[in-house]
Amino acid sequence: MLAQLLLLAVVPALLAAAAAWDLASFTIPNYLSLALAALFGVFALATGFSAAAAGWHLLACLIALVIGFTMFARNYIGGGDAKLFAGVALWLGPHDLVVYALVATMLGGALTLTLLAVRQLPLPAGLARQGWILKLHDSRSGIPYGVALSAGFFVILPHTEIFHLAAIG
Repeated sequence: MLAQLLLLAVVPALLAAAAAWDLASFTIPNYLSLALAALFGVFALATGFSAAAAGWHLLACLIALVIGFTMFARNYIGGGDAKLFAGVALWLGPHDLVVYALVATMLGGALTLTLLAVRQLPLPAGLARQGWILKLHDSRSGIPYGVALSAGFFVILPHTEIFHLAAIG
């Protein structure tokens, strides 16, 4: 029951918060990524993960962290995005990491193209009074990839090993 609660309520709430925070401020607080990591430990204990299985998930997290910080160093994504990517990778493990990365990349591309197109249009007067919308609409602003990273998790979750593990456990 605890595993299902974490996977189906708490983790989605953290990812929704990360997406919303990124959308509104182009930042993702570290405590959200840290909470994802800590809660994975609770999930692993609740589902009876072996040390080897936990190790594989940790390896997926480290691989994602290296990829994320490489992309950050090249100014493709923000540091919060890199840490969120690693936090999600910890949950998914190596089995689902590649599919997640591909889905999140496609969603990030769609988000980028949509924002680039919308930024060419004038803002309606009512929206122009909202500071976060003005920043989101500004062509000099980046792309809040935390939205795509979170959405990617939601898209693949029903097909992941952890989903089936939580359903059985």
